[in-house]
Amino acid sequence: MNERDSEAVAAMLRARGYRLVQHEDDCDIMLLNTCSIRDLAEQKAIGKAGYMAARKKRRPQFILGILGCMAQNRGAALLDLLPDVDLIVGTQKFHQVPGYLDNLRAARAAGMPVGDTIIDIAEEAGSQNTIRDHVLDERQVTAFVSIQQGCNMDCTFCIVPKTRGDERSRPMDDIMVECRALAERGVREITLLGQIVTSYGRRSAGRQNAHAGGATPFVQLLERLHEIDGLARLRFTSPHPRGFKQDLVAAYGRLPKLCECVHLPLQSGSDRLLRAMNRPYTRESYLQIVDALRRARPDMYFSTDVIVGFPGETEADFAQTLELFEAVNYDMAYIFKYSIRSGTPAATMPGQVPDAVKEERNQILLRLLEKNSRRRNQSLVGTVQEVLVEGPDKKGLRYMGRTRGNRTVHFEATERLIGKLVPVHITRATTSALYGEPALAGVEP
Repeated sequence: MNERDSEAVAAMLRARGYRLVQHEDDCDIMLLNTCSIRDLAEQKAIGKAGYMAARKKRRPQFILGILGCMAQNRGAALLDLLPDVDLIVGTQKFHQVPGYLDNLRAARAAGMPVGDTIIDIAEEAGSQNTIRDHVLDERQVTAFVSIQQGCNMDCTFCIVPKTRGDERSRPMDDIMVECRALAERGVREITLLGQIVTSYGRRSAGRQNAHAGGATPFVQLLERLHEIDGLARLRFTSPHPRGFKQDLVAAYGRLPKLCECVHLPLQSGSDRLLRAMNRPYTRESYLQIVDALRRARPDMYFSTDVIVGFPGETEADFAQTLELFEAVNYDMAYIFKYSIRSGTPAATMPGQVPDAVKEERNQILLRLLEKNSRRRNQSLVGTVQEVLVEGPDKKGLRYMGRTRGNRTVHFEATERLIGKLVPVHITRATTSALYGEPALAGVEP
């Protein structure tokens, strides 16, 4: 979502006449879009901003701004650490950035005193509708689309409700217009984004249609997007387990464009800790969702989020997480060491786990994940996988794309295949990638 927000701000600035540069040493303005999900993310952003603020001594016209979650979380308090920051803009005010920059530049061009830092972290009704503009690279074939922002879940470890506000959804017709325009520009795969993307439309004004035909608003949106000509694949992130009702599970069996790849956040395999985290499911109900999805699509790929070292986590709790992690056999996972977020209920819970224990548990899960990923990739050697060709890989030696299961594949190809769905015969696998040869006879016309 931060990537998508940054892209939308960049598109707004381009429309106002600003130009993106390739290297930070060449910029007149630097905007740091920040994250607050963990303390380390904030510390990195503060360190980077402090380093860039030193440029002002050499170039007084240089403008430094901090956007996003850390700006929302800390507001004016950031100036105690970073007094030279010119602009602090929260998560509901991204669309105001071009105007604020115009004002700052005009004041400096007129020789006026720099004045106070501009700070705007206020809530704004309808702000979720402003993240709609895109900066597409030439022949870009994938795109993110924000459909919902904010969260009402109140997990005890999470600062997102504070930094992103209450749950808010965009009108379905507006999303359709955006996605059709992307498809017309050559985008073949769209990933829908939201803090709790499966909650889309639950609190919208048009709730009389909330379950039209027995489908939730999110599934209705998937059905409509499925009909867009030119669009080949649909994905979404990040959902919540409680969003996987029967209609969404069934959608995987009847919507071919919906990729068989699910991000299903777990956080913990211990029922006791799930209650402490205020996660409204149990390990049993979570496994029932996994089983239902695998019945709908036996070749389903699963990724997840797991927190180790949550306050009060015992060896027995961690053993239950490890057991469930092995049972689901995740293909990918984001494994986090619990990070205290001030103002959240978990920050003051007893039984804070020592850092050394967190690190040990973190490494155990990472090793298991590596084994799982290597085994799944190795199982694909000798098969033919449908790959959406995205372009040259980072080294420029081959082309790359992703399977429907979101595995990266490297192979010999030509530019004409960008945007095509190409069957690739997998010949080799590593833990993180696949390698193969196109079976060109089956390339989509």
